[in-house]
Amino acid sequence: MRPLTVVTSRAAVVDRADIDTDQIIPKQFLKRIERSGYGEFLFFDWMKDPEFELHRPEYQGAEILIAGRNFGCGSSREHAAWALEDYGFRVVLAPGFSDIFHTNAIKTGIAPIELPEASLAALKAAVAGRNELTVDLESLAITHLDGLRVEITFDPYARDTLLRGLDDIARTLKREDAIAAFEAGYAPRFDTRTLG
Repeated sequence: MRPLTVVTSRAAVVDRADIDTDQIIPKQFLKRIERSGYGEFLFFDWMKDPEFELHRPEYQGAEILIAGRNFGCGSSREHAAWALEDYGFRVVLAPGFSDIFHTNAIKTGIAPIELPEASLAALKAAVAGRNELTVDLESLAITHLDGLRVEITFDPYARDTLLRGLDDIARTLKREDAIAAFEAGYAPRFDTRTLG
């Protein structure tokens, strides 16, 4: 997983409430086992509409998505986070997220940042003028070129996971010496190789 420390990018605004995981990545695209290649199917049904927000020229190349409340609700499919990441989003700003999506996003390397409605309104107004934001997980702030600064809070464990680019396996491997030492000194009660 790539570390996520600072993202400076355009922001795309899809200000819709209750965007569920089936809208993010429809079920017909969940037949693969890889984590890549889902970006082309992001918001598949909505992308058919030429007026859909992500078609706007000023949103092309955006790595920051500003969304409505309850983002990522619905089923627990981790493919939704995979699709957002594969499309190019590194940060999602919203008033709230479903718990499962929030966890899946962090495990995928996306920062799901919950902000009050007033802060989101200020950010949306700022990018409507000059579309560039900086999301800094190190200093816990979002800044705009015109001087707007929004302080953010983020769970320390999730923040460390993103800053260091650690998935669950990488975090476990960091303790490889301690695990080996424990296993070397551990005497099993019975030999499982002889059971059967």
